[in-house]
Amino acid sequence: MDLHEALKKYFGFDKFKGLQEDVVKSILKGNDTFVIMPTGGGKSLCYQLPALMKEGTAIVVSPLIALMKNQVDAIRGISSEYGIAHVLNSSLNKTDVAQVKSDIEKGITKLLYVAPESLIKEEYIDFLQKQTISFVAIDEAHCISEWGHDFRPEYRNLKNIIEKIDDVPIIGLTATATEKVQEDILKTLGMSKAKTFKASFNRPNLFYDVRPKTKNINGDIIRFIRQHANKSGIIYCLSRKKVEEIAQVLQVNGVKAVPYHAGLDSKTRVKHQDMFLMEDVDVVVATIAFGMGIDKPDVRFVIHHDIPKSLESYYQETGRAGRDGGEGYCLAYYAYKDIEKLEKFLSGKPIAEQEIGNALLQEVVGYAETSMSRRKYLLHYFGEDFDEVNGLGANMDDNVVNPKKKHEANKDLKILLEVVKKTNQKYKAKELVNTLIGKVNALLKSHKTDNQPFFGCGKNQTDKYWMALIRQALVAGFIRKEIEEYGVIKITEKGLKYIENPTSFMMTEDHIYDENDDSSIITNTKSNSAAADEVLVKLLKNLQKSVAKKNGVPPYAVFQEPSLDDMALKYPITIDELKNIYGVGEGKAKKFGKPFVELISKYVKENDILRPDDFVVKSTGVNSGLKLYIIQNTDRKIPLMDIAKSKGLKFDELIEEMQRIVYSGTKLNIDYCINEMLDEEQQEEIFDYFMESESDKIQDAMDEFDGDYDDEELRLMRIKFISQVAN
Repeated sequence: MDLHEALKKYFGFDKFKGLQEDVVKSILKGNDTFVIMPTGGGKSLCYQLPALMKEGTAIVVSPLIALMKNQVDAIRGISSEYGIAHVLNSSLNKTDVAQVKSDIEKGITKLLYVAPESLIKEEYIDFLQKQTISFVAIDEAHCISEWGHDFRPEYRNLKNIIEKIDDVPIIGLTATATEKVQEDILKTLGMSKAKTFKASFNRPNLFYDVRPKTKNINGDIIRFIRQHANKSGIIYCLSRKKVEEIAQVLQVNGVKAVPYHAGLDSKTRVKHQDMFLMEDVDVVVATIAFGMGIDKPDVRFVIHHDIPKSLESYYQETGRAGRDGGEGYCLAYYAYKDIEKLEKFLSGKPIAEQEIGNALLQEVVGYAETSMSRRKYLLHYFGEDFDEVNGLGANMDDNVVNPKKKHEANKDLKILLEVVKKTNQKYKAKELVNTLIGKVNALLKSHKTDNQPFFGCGKNQTDKYWMALIRQALVAGFIRKEIEEYGVIKITEKGLKYIENPTSFMMTEDHIYDENDDSSIITNTKSNSAAADEVLVKLLKNLQKSVAKKNGVPPYAVFQEPSLDDMALKYPITIDELKNIYGVGEGKAKKFGKPFVELISKYVKENDILRPDDFVVKSTGVNSGLKLYIIQNTDRKIPLMDIAKSKGLKFDELIEEMQRIVYSGTKLNIDYCINEMLDEEQQEEIFDYFMESESDKIQDAMDEFDGDYDDEELRLMRIKFISQVAN
């Protein structure tokens, strides 16, 4: 049967998409074949069609049961033979296994989907040795590589197992792979002579947007979803706890949403997945367990509540938007704090794994903080050049839509390239930056770099500036990262020519995401203040000062700035509405609220303002139980460490929870605990500081006291202070 006839017969298509035809031909010829094709590019057809056309059974190794089930159902749908495709994994009972074996022996089964763990079993290997196997396809092949974003140790052994079964062609397929990962896959599978097919990674219909992650992120997400009402979307979080929390917040705010993570039983997961596919719900809140092989073409937005651990993960997860070629909005919330959490998590792993993990994380930081075209940055990471002026989708990201300032940096670029050359091209980005700013560390000392005349030649700029320049020089092709020594920076031919003959180099200024202490429970929400009514904010600030004076407390003890911004966004005109303002609880609203709602009410009338009274983010009440528990137990003078343990909280999480309680207007008495740490004089000194200071930031207090008190003591004293003077 002719190739196009088979395509029409089995799949109903008149023509192949992209590289599909070339890949299918290669497999039919019996070549080892390696396919790198982005999500939505039609990877699965590449091995399904040849499997249906060739004699025998094709083995498809796949990491996820849900993914196998989807594909088997799809293949069964195009054939009258139920046994044409089977799954062989831990979900089958003995009768099921016997049926699968019988169908393979009769030559009915063309595609056998197996998990790598199942393929190791001796009984399966013995059985498969006696059958006719057409080829072995390894889907999600990046799982083989430690440099991949989803490494599975059991994948490393696949080559040996395949050799035991039969000497057949191997097909490796992945939707995302950097050069390092590609090399690793080919080496580990012993298919160095494989024909490689790499499709473009550019998805021109996707819009990329990175926003600062504020304390009001739930409100930001709900606002975004309401702007995209009745559209399908996925929200990714890194922890199961966060998935549950966000799903609940969305539900109580009228968004049809369900959670999805590995901690739910399989029945619930399947139910939630089907509800999403059948459009009974609009949003799935998920960990990365969701989405592999979910073939929903009209996902209109993908939100990352937490930035992922690698750009491969990010690319694959955003790739689930707009697979039909229609609108796809990819929004990531970024705070450097999240990166620090991930680094902390890595610190318990073996050194080699830490190095890989940290290298991958730095790429994510670069993407989030860059001010150049995000599409160009992302495609460069996957080894693809992109023309940011004429390329497809060139105007589809926040940095291009709102261009950042540029400045001439030809002198600095020349300095950077010379330092790479003079240090014999042996350093990673961090060491290069340290050399430029003159910061000594053990590695630089061991190479005697700190004695060189060029050491510190760039100290007129910050480390952040040089890191941004390195990223832009990489994308521009003046330097490159060495694959074998991951992360070591080498100079290119283009870079060497530039040293001889520097031309103009316009450097884009990076975003500076605030990494400072945000120890006051509410940090300034950039995204909110932009939309707030500036005139009203001014009036509210004046009122805040006069109310503070009248009560003899600092202005921040009345309401914090983000609360004022939120008032100027939502115009609350009753005490009940004020309670729902960001960072304002019942206690605060009752104690200070009256003049504020009176001022806003008058302002709204005078200016004919239409109030967005439908927009109040309701809380789930999850925290109210915890709040009550903390209040009751501090009243009973239970040690704080015991309160934290009994609720499964870390000590700093408990402090944060207590801060939340007092900042929203409820009293807490923790004198019993503070008295054990600080004497009366010390307490008075810190209390007076907070009374006179314009800021409640812990870092400012640390600077003022110059190490006399530690972070914990100051935080607990701030809780006592706010509790006494503001509530």
